[in-house]
Amino acid sequence: MKRFDGNALSWALADRVVELELHRPPANELSMASWAELEQFVEALKSLESEAVALIVHSQLKSGFGAGGDLHEMYARLRATGQGRGLEELRQIVERGHRVLNAIDTTPLVSIAAVHGVCFGGAFELALTCDLIIADKTARFCFPELRLGLIPGGGGIPRLKRDCKNAIVRDLLFTGRSINAEKAYAAGLISQVAGEGESLRIARSTAAQLRKFDAHGRVVAKRFIKPIPNDELLREIDIFCELFSRPALMEGLRKFVESRGGLPYLP
Repeated sequence: MKRFDGNALSWALADRVVELELHRPPANELSMASWAELEQFVEALKSLESEAVALIVHSQLKSGFGAGGDLHEMYARLRATGQGRGLEELRQIVERGHRVLNAIDTTPLVSIAAVHGVCFGGAFELALTCDLIIADKTARFCFPELRLGLIPGGGGIPRLKRDCKNAIVRDLLFTGRSINAEKAYAAGLISQVAGEGESLRIARSTAAQLRKFDAHGRVVAKRFIKPIPNDELLREIDIFCELFSRPALMEGLRKFVESRGGLPYLP
């Protein structure tokens, strides 16, 4: 078995299936350390692709798949560097994130997100890179960025548009509200609704089934039916960074990080 154990995530290859497990408490917020470990993972994935047929992404935490970006860390970095220089650094971080997510999106392996609980923001964007999303009935999907005057910055809009009709895209983007697994299934966002606690088991069963099929046919089929919206992804980076330059955005971040209220994604 090949494996890696990090602070934010771990991965292992066994029986021709790669499993990427997220485990940064309290709710898998994507910090700089998380992205660094994801970069290590996608680099390792290149060598694993010849040995595996599937990739499963899941969370070890009770709170869910993930709550999105670490806004406390982001706000602290912008304040420490000054907004001008901080925005230059932010763009570099966003571009790094896109390279990671694009690598997962384009892997020749069949990628499966096994989702439970909260799947918000950047974690939702990670799930959208996968070929299949299997969600248990506790799952909730949301892009809360509008509450801060932002849009998703990690490819969320182009990938959601690729999978779903514009009505659900606008609903999630404009309202910032969450939808449950049943509504996500009806919208074509997820491929299967599982019982509570069953999404990972079903993902593993699906991956086992894939071992019976010809790898070349799978790769060709994936390339044909899953185009990468490169132009829209690049435009999203521009818009995200433009919105981040607004003083009102920093004020919104300040209010968020100084809030003492309960966070809506925690159980």
